[in-house]
Amino acid sequence: MTPDDVRQATQWLANELRARPEARYDYDRPARGLTWSVWRTLEHVLDDLLVYALQVAGRVREGYLPLVAANGSGDVVRCDRSAGVRGLAATMEACGELLAAQVQIQPAAERAYHPYGESDPAGFAAMGVCEVLVHGWDVLTALDDAVATLPEDLCAKVLDRLFPGSPHDLGSPQDVLLWQTGREELAGRARRTTWRWDASVR
Repeated sequence: MTPDDVRQATQWLANELRARPEARYDYDRPARGLTWSVWRTLEHVLDDLLVYALQVAGRVREGYLPLVAANGSGDVVRCDRSAGVRGLAATMEACGELLAAQVQIQPAAERAYHPYGESDPAGFAAMGVCEVLVHGWDVLTALDDAVATLPEDLCAKVLDRLFPGSPHDLGSPQDVLLWQTGREELAGRARRTTWRWDASVR
């Protein structure tokens, strides 16, 4: 996947968040299917985008960079609640741009560690987009009390890169991606209770 795919995904989610101000939406409620709150889930997306950008930048092949938060956890990014949703949305776009920039400038032949398969810059772009899409679905579905709609073109690209062999004939790209990531049933197939993508280079 490409730097522009990362930009499209993060701008999509940032704009969706701006359309849901805190005065009218509860960001402390649980995200759909998760124990995290909506706000915490969005911070997780920020963390993924930053960590993926750093992995690509550092061309790290032995493991993740040894970054930890002040409390010792592996979750580095927190967004100041006083900045509100507009601040979080701006941070989403900025973290997305960091990943997009690294995917753009690093040679395609470079590799970096991910536990689901050593990957190339395009693979990290796909992983970043996947995190934005599926967790975007988690938070928007919770905020709206209605099933969210994802960008179908990006869903299709994520499936092609990270979920080879997906049953494309059983539903839309969104339907198949939500099934592959354990969120929904698909054409009579039960919701998956375990799942993982394949980040390896193909």
